[in-house]
Amino acid sequence: MLQHIERLQRIATASERLVIGLMSGTSLDGLDIALCRISGHGRSTTLQCEKFTSVAYTKKLKHAVQQVFAKQSVSLDSLCLLNAQIGILHGNMVNQALIDWNIPNSSIDLIASHGQTIYHRPSSFHQITNQPNSTLQVGDGDHIAALTGIITLSDFRQKHVAHGGEGAPLAIYGDYLLLSSEHEHRTLLNIGGIANITYLPSNASFGNIICSDIGPGNTIMDALARKHSDDDFDNDANIAIQGRINVSLLTHLLQHPFIQLPWPKTTGPETFNLDWFSCQLEIMGLQNLSVPDRMATLNAFTAHSIANTINQLPELSTVYVSGGGAHNPLLMDTISTLLARPIFLTNELGINTDAKEAILFAILANECVAGDEHAFLSDKTNQPNVSMGKLSFPS
Repeated sequence: MLQHIERLQRIATASERLVIGLMSGTSLDGLDIALCRISGHGRSTTLQCEKFTSVAYTKKLKHAVQQVFAKQSVSLDSLCLLNAQIGILHGNMVNQALIDWNIPNSSIDLIASHGQTIYHRPSSFHQITNQPNSTLQVGDGDHIAALTGIITLSDFRQKHVAHGGEGAPLAIYGDYLLLSSEHEHRTLLNIGGIANITYLPSNASFGNIICSDIGPGNTIMDALARKHSDDDFDNDANIAIQGRINVSLLTHLLQHPFIQLPWPKTTGPETFNLDWFSCQLEIMGLQNLSVPDRMATLNAFTAHSIANTINQLPELSTVYVSGGGAHNPLLMDTISTLLARPIFLTNELGINTDAKEAILFAILANECVAGDEHAFLSDKTNQPNVSMGKLSFPS
């Protein structure tokens, strides 16, 4: 038996594993790196996030990604190079994080790499007869494994698609294992580029969970900030606070067909982007609307679409928030006001709000290597009972 297969067998049967979760979302701001100590599997999983850092992308790399991100026509040369380039970059970022933490690479069992999403195209988007759901992430796992010397799992979304899912949102799997409660109805709200929820009724089985994208989180607000300021996002809602919500525009935005669809559903910046928003301004005759008023209205659009969705859930639940939007005070206050109750950060549950998505992919890697076929029993199309992740060995 080859040494790397023997090592994988030892990892799979060990009482605990050290797993690094990597996440780079649609905000394109950088790479989240979470070092997780995980024991058990399935509902017996326990996790401690021992280290966390977020490493910013350079402006040059952001520009390179933006040239192919969520666009129908791109340079294949650029896309091909980017797949290797991001894999190498992420591998180097992991190596540097381990140096900074004074932790040897040899002590890490697995890396779980989400990759950088470039395009998301479920059949509900493309509506091409007899064509499958599809999604594309770049950042080759073999480069990460070769650079770090650590077994790497990547490309998690493809198995989900292959078994009839849309490839998103995948938060349901880790949320169910880590954050279910016997006594409390919980809604886990993640506000990244896109906003999504996992609704966990108390003592729920996997098949009783609701998990769905809602609509835009920060993605259009971030793009507007990049276009009209020196920041990559509306820091502390400074721009939105200076503006006034245009009620007619807000009402119009909330009529978007995706917002009206029943859950579960998935979306991305392919649908909600600055070009789309500019078109809506033209339709409404609001091309001269000030940037602060645009930002205030977009902030309200995200808040209202989130609150409207949560208010439709079967039971009143406690809301726990993660993702970059959790740092937007206006957005958080508006959601709380619309829900007529306080909302909390996932820190209250022992999960760092910024690290949560990286942690969830570490959980998926743990299930792929050490789990069994009974963890995710469900008859729902977008919740296939599968283990996700493709293995890359260092040699």
